Amino acid sequence: MTRCRLCGSAELASVVDLGATPPCELFLTRERLDEPELTYPLHLRVCTNCWLAQIPPLIQPEETFTEYAYFSSFSTSWVEHAREFVDAAVDRFAPGFVVEVASNDGYLLQHVAGRGVRCLGIEPSANVGQAARDKGIATRTAFLDPETGAAVRAEHGPADLVVANNVYAHIPDVVGFTQGLRALVADDGWVSIEVQHLLTLVELNQYDTIYHEHFQYYTVASARRALATGGLALVDVELLPTHGGSIRLWARPEEAAGEPTERVADVLAREKGAGLDELAGYAEFAARVAKVRRDLLRFLIDAAEAGKTVAGYGAPGKGNTLLNHCGIREDLLAYTVDRNPYKHGRFTPGTRIPILPPERLAEDRPDYVLVLPWNLREELTEQLSYVREWGGQLVFPIPSLEIVP
Repeated sequence: MTRCRLCGSAELASVVDLGATPPCELFLTRERLDEPELTYPLHLRVCTNCWLAQIPPLIQPEETFTEYAYFSSFSTSWVEHAREFVDAAVDRFAPGFVVEVASNDGYLLQHVAGRGVRCLGIEPSANVGQAARDKGIATRTAFLDPETGAAVRAEHGPADLVVANNVYAHIPDVVGFTQGLRALVADDGWVSIEVQHLLTLVELNQYDTIYHEHFQYYTVASARRALATGGLALVDVELLPTHGGSIRLWARPEEAAGEPTERVADVLAREKGAGLDELAGYAEFAARVAKVRRDLLRFLIDAAEAGKTVAGYGAPGKGNTLLNHCGIREDLLAYTVDRNPYKHGRFTPGTRIPILPPERLAEDRPDYVLVLPWNLREELTEQLSYVREWGGQLVFPIPSLEIVP
């Protein structure tokens, strides 16, 4: 990558280099264990002109999202988060037509339909899109670009509300995707985008959310600049706890936007105070990432030498960044479990750790359970409360190693 994908500048500075890993969602079947895996550099850089943090677009979305291993509905808290958003948005805007981009398995649009509002999902992964259709949610299998946006608008009419949750980081063509959003939304409509906040990623060592599906990492300042490339203006922002710290961006077509709220200015000031508009703000991040790695490896090695058993919980994309960066294998983590049946019997990319059904934990009673989707800490602490019955402890690796009795 020699130029910024947003502004075209060649002034890209290194933030952290995590080596080379396989794509985080390409879980291996048993038959593929003797086959080689392609790995790609995972090197985060920041543009010193527009301050968009980004990794090289070495993997195209078609390679990952045509068939996808992530189904949103397996997270109870995420489905509830979507329901709360839908209820608030429908009450606020009374939309006649809602479109969600990267609508996954209908986790959000099922609530829109439940409110009696016409809706459509645009989902590139055929397998998860079919899960949405099985729920009765109209879903178009496609990647969003200006042409797709225009085609949907011509067929269904403009959307009063366009939702794009946890997808704005997943597209290498930021400008084309943003133009697609503008093509979808009515001239007086609203666009809502949720994406992880670079501020919390840096401040809380959330480096495992750096993986090849995430091409860029936004501050409000860089997101505002990205939105403008498609004729959208940022009018409001909310800080959310999801994914360890996210921003919900509210945008409108420029001609209907008006002045942004004070919350936009407040978050911009926080980002500036953290130094995210200068290289100094990123200077210590790589060192703190290295400490997370050392602490986790030290814990796992000490547990193994003490004869303690460690199993994992979850097989999220972020977990595969962590496992590969730390070089963790079965000798330190016997297996991990996941609620998603798609992953059962498969193996984590790169590290090749077996993925089993959650019931295995109660059968084996490990001394420690390493929680890989740490961003769902509250939900999973409750789900895994039964681990205490045999004296087991939960281990959270991010933002720093914590063992919970």
